[in-house]
Amino acid sequence: MKIRLKDIASKTGYSINTVSRALKGKGDLTEATRQFILHTAKEMGYIPNGIARGLRSGSMKTIAVILSDLSNPFFSIMANFIEVDARKNDYAIVVLNSGEKQEMEEQAIYLAINKGVDGIILFPVQGSTGSVGILKNANIPFVLVGRHFENEQTDYLITDDVRGGYLATEYLISKGARRILMLSGPSYLSCSREREKGYMQALADNGVAFDHSLVVYHEITMGNTYAVMKDFARSRKDYTGIFAFSDLVALEAIYAMQEAGIRIPEDIKVVGYDNIQSQLFYPFPLTTINIAKEKMAGRAVEIILNKIKGDVEKEFYQEVFDTVLIKRKSC
Repeated sequence: MKIRLKDIASKTGYSINTVSRALKGKGDLTEATRQFILHTAKEMGYIPNGIARGLRSGSMKTIAVILSDLSNPFFSIMANFIEVDARKNDYAIVVLNSGEKQEMEEQAIYLAINKGVDGIILFPVQGSTGSVGILKNANIPFVLVGRHFENEQTDYLITDDVRGGYLATEYLISKGARRILMLSGPSYLSCSREREKGYMQALADNGVAFDHSLVVYHEITMGNTYAVMKDFARSRKDYTGIFAFSDLVALEAIYAMQEAGIRIPEDIKVVGYDNIQSQLFYPFPLTTINIAKEKMAGRAVEIILNKIKGDVEKEFYQEVFDTVLIKRKSC
């Protein structure tokens, strides 16, 4: 049974108004009275009505975080960092998942808005600009993280994916790989295009010919890379290095190749992206491109809170974070 103010009033012998003032921290009560009421309320299992409080204050103190793919550890790591920073500012988060599907993303946005969240941090699918249109029409504070739209003016935080693609490819070349398979995400993703740009530039700077057949665009949700790489392993296509779109993609590729008897890194060198091993430990130490996950998460919370409060310094926050190569013994 839900505990109400009148139940606490009956238990303590104080009026409902006095109980209400004590729970709100009003300063017109003695400390002893306030502590007695708070202790009794906690003992009875009282839970404040956050919705009613939000309606009174005009703020639910809640941020929706809409992730592209919750099965990818990168996004759960980001959600954790965002939650930590939001909590420091007395905000809660609601996590929703789009599964890299445009329709699910739009549904998640409508759900978040209908729940009365104060702002939205979106890791966009980029299937279309429909989600951005919904957010702009709803006039709700939002910031994009990880991907951006070239023809839409929005707040966004991204990493230097051109440099990330360059560093990954250059490292593979330094290890003797001349034919490098790029396991890219769909071409409509801004990060896919920018990482490919870095890939091509590194090849050119090192005198390696670009072979378009070695760039594979594929769905990046769980299981898809494994299926693609099983076919590549059987075909024995001529490549000696792999630049993977993400660490998850890299690990699936490694699994498929090892099943086919291909040795990593003796036969094929592999570089991933995201550095999820900065937070998680796997038995296969993966060379990867590090993203400033904690820094980006903190900045996302900072921007969304500023926008919620109307405390903005410029029309759009569009920031790019450095990428760094993390060398591990796997490659």
